[in-house]
Amino acid sequence: MKELHIRVLIGVFVVAGVLSWAAARLWNGVGTLPSVPLAAPIVLALIAVVLLSTALSLRARLKAQRERRPGAKGVDPLMAARAVVFGQASALVAALVAGMYGGTGVFLLELLDIPARRDQAIYAGFSVVAGIAVIVAALFLERVCRLPEDDDQNHSGAEPVA
Repeated sequence: MKELHIRVLIGVFVVAGVLSWAAARLWNGVGTLPSVPLAAPIVLALIAVVLLSTALSLRARLKAQRERRPGAKGVDPLMAARAVVFGQASALVAALVAGMYGGTGVFLLELLDIPARRDQAIYAGFSVVAGIAVIVAALFLERVCRLPEDDDQNHSGAEPVA
């Protein structure tokens, strides 16, 4: 499994942000811009919490397994691989969504004198922050699930579980 690179996430975020800003300008010129839902930052924050709790749980179980504690519950490699895939997919989607709301939020900065648009700009800002939290939690989960460097092969660093 390939490691998720931060450059890819930044690229997705920037491209989505620019396209969203342009689309918001166009849409507002043609008609009424759709509103930014209040649920967007809440859902992203919940995903970040799930990823972080999964990472912390796996880290504790792997530590107990390494220390050979009696009764330590092992980590199924397939389950760890699924968690990493979920984290990577979540990070990519969060970069896309955060970029979209970031671009829309930048456009909405021009309309802060309208109370409804000001609220939407705040929701968009919280969505960007929650999206970044998802990305950070996903990268932490990926780091937790890395295998130590294999001495039999010449790798430049550790690699993910699967």
